Amino acid sequence: MILFPTLPRLVMDSFRKLSNRIAAVQTPVIPQIAALIREHPHCISLGQGVAWYGPPPEAQAALHGFFAEPAHHRYGPVDGIPDLKAVIAQKLSTENGCHGESAGRIIVTAGANMGFLNAVLAIADPGDEIILPSPYYFNQEMAVRIAGCRPVLVPTDDDYGLRLDLLRAAIGERTRAIVTVSPNNPTGAIYPEAVLRAVNALCAEYGLYHISDEAYEYFLFDDARHFSPLAIPDAEEHTIALYSLSKAYGFASWRIGYMVIPAHLHQAIAKIQDTNLICPPLVSQHAAVGALAAGARYCQNKLAVTRRVREGVFAALGQIGDLCVFPRTRGAFYVLLRVTTRLDSLTVAERLIREYGVAVIPGLAFGCTDACALRVAYGALDETTATEGMRRLTRGLRAICRN
Repeated sequence: MILFPTLPRLVMDSFRKLSNRIAAVQTPVIPQIAALIREHPHCISLGQGVAWYGPPPEAQAALHGFFAEPAHHRYGPVDGIPDLKAVIAQKLSTENGCHGESAGRIIVTAGANMGFLNAVLAIADPGDEIILPSPYYFNQEMAVRIAGCRPVLVPTDDDYGLRLDLLRAAIGERTRAIVTVSPNNPTGAIYPEAVLRAVNALCAEYGLYHISDEAYEYFLFDDARHFSPLAIPDAEEHTIALYSLSKAYGFASWRIGYMVIPAHLHQAIAKIQDTNLICPPLVSQHAAVGALAAGARYCQNKLAVTRRVREGVFAALGQIGDLCVFPRTRGAFYVLLRVTTRLDSLTVAERLIREYGVAVIPGLAFGCTDACALRVAYGALDETTATEGMRRLTRGLRAICRN
């Protein structure tokens, strides 16, 4: 028996119509690259931005007896459990120079990406503008568009440093925030303290928020130093700082990050998080208490391996310096190459996987449309795998660029 008649094609098409807001969002490139990698199982990935290690033993120890407590299987506070907020507040004070009482300004999130979307939804209306230095972290550009806002892309210099003159020129009537990511994804650039202070002052001058993404704060090389705008006196009213356990503590799948916000945004962000998440997973929060007890030294001790891999990456790239430009940036675990070729970056990335068994992320994902750029990620690799991956990459680029 036919319960419903065949619907007209026009009606069927209307069911399939996406919102204009989502239609404007770029399709994530990483799943496309991951699908290609699955088709080529012997491919070495220089694509995914994760650390090579897992969580510290203290994270596992913190879950001892977790499942026996009935309260752990119910909803928790929307902004995070008190024990986790307390250790975060101590960390912010000792490591980031956060002024004054911070516990009431902390929101624990399911990763720093959620914190960024929370911030945009809280401070901006559809049609408002968020300034993103370019190349940008693609999930942030996507979040701005998902919120119905407009990303305003401001070019960086040849070493991927911020251009303060261009940032000022980009400010308009509908600008709500300037975003900085330092250490940077996708470039590895670290913005100097003086520059970050200048950006923060620019935001204060124009009544804007400074969204400071500091997810890679411990990934520093060549005597680089990290600076948090939270340390600037009187900056707490317009500064939103984002942090993550995903990289430093090998916590990528546990989805724990946190944001430090002006007190006047707490109610707005609580509304957003309660609707979207209710509360961060309690099991992940308890594990995070243990991870933070291990402290920054856990990550810093692991950097010895990453540092050796990094040196090998730059040495290998030096052998093809005639084919690409790559500033020796000093943070995170990325290198963004500008490659001399007429091919677009997605085509080059696909050929590298299919023909040479090595994967990178095309620069199109990060807004690099005027030239072929490729992001090389080395944080997930041991020295042997990295050496072979770079051998394949340099061999492939020589062949692709010259032919």
